[in-house]
Amino acid sequence: MNQTDKPPVLILVGPTAVGKTAFSIACAKHYNGEILSADSMQIYRGMDIGTAKVTQEEMEGIPHYGLDLIDPDQPFTVAEFQAYADPVIRDIHARGKLPIVVGGTMLYVKSLTNHLDFTEASADFEFRARLQAVADEQGGEFLHKQLHDIDPTTAARLHPNDVKRIIRALEVYETTGKPMSQAYAEQPPEPKYDALVVGLNLTDRAVLYDRINRRVDLMLEQGLIEEVQALLAKGYSRDLQSMQGIGYKEILDYLEGRLTLEEATDAVKQGSRRYAKRQLSWWRRETDIHWFDSQETTFPTRFETIDYLRAGIS
Repeated sequence: MNQTDKPPVLILVGPTAVGKTAFSIACAKHYNGEILSADSMQIYRGMDIGTAKVTQEEMEGIPHYGLDLIDPDQPFTVAEFQAYADPVIRDIHARGKLPIVVGGTMLYVKSLTNHLDFTEASADFEFRARLQAVADEQGGEFLHKQLHDIDPTTAARLHPNDVKRIIRALEVYETTGKPMSQAYAEQPPEPKYDALVVGLNLTDRAVLYDRINRRVDLMLEQGLIEEVQALLAKGYSRDLQSMQGIGYKEILDYLEGRLTLEEATDAVKQGSRRYAKRQLSWWRRETDIHWFDSQETTFPTRFETIDYLRAGIS
C-alpha cells in the first residue's frame, strides 16, 4: 500500500472505566488490529496502577503502542504525540493490520482526527514554569481569566482547574501570537486518516460512577499507595505534572498527612467521576462519533454496526 494513502483507523473513545480496554482487545482480535494508546498519563513509566494501564495479561498477545514512552519527569507535548503516533499508525497499516486508537485524552484523539498541527507552537518550558508558579500562588482561576481575555472560545471548554491545558493554551498564544481556537480554525481540513470514531458510554450514569468507585478500590488493593511511594523513592516530586494526575496527588496528600486514607480515597473517586463527566461533555460536542451503550450492546452487535460504518467510508 502506498504510504501516501490514508490509512483506515478505528478510534475508540469514552469516559474512564466504561470498558474501552476490553472492547479494544476484542476489536483487535476481530479486525486483525494493533492498538495505539492515546492517553496522556499512560505514557509514563512506573505509573501503571493509577493510570489503569493495560497489563500484559489483559493484552492477550495484541501489540500495544503509546505506553511507557517517557519517565515521569520528562515533558511530552501533543505535537510529540502526533510525531510518535503517525509512523506507528502507518506501520501497522503497511503490515496489513488495522490501527486501533484507544483514547481517554481528548486532545490526543482530536490531534489525529482533525490533523491539528501544533509544531509551530514550540514548547517554552521557562514560560510554563512561570505560569505554573502563578497558578500555585493564585490558583487556576487566575490563569483561566487571563485565557478568557485572549481566547474566550478555548477558555469556555477548559475547567479552571485544568491548569496544564490552560497553560498550554496561553503558551500557544505566547509563541505564535494566535489564540489556540484560531489555530484550530486554520488547520487544514483534510484529515490524514480514514478514521471511524466509536464511543462507549453508559446511559445510566449511576452505573458508570459505581464502576469508577470500584476501580479506585481495586487500584488501592493492587498497590497504588506503594506505587506512589516507589515514585517518590526515585526522586519524582509532587510538583511534576505527572504527579498531579488523579490518583497520584491525592495519595501524596495522604502520605504527607494532609488527608486520611478514607479522605484520599473519596477524593480520587470524586476526581475520577468529574473527569468522566468532562470527557463526556467534550465528546458530545463531536458530531461524528457513533455511540454504543456498554450495558445494552453486545460485542457482536457492535461489530456488525462497525462493519456497516466502515463499509461506508472505504
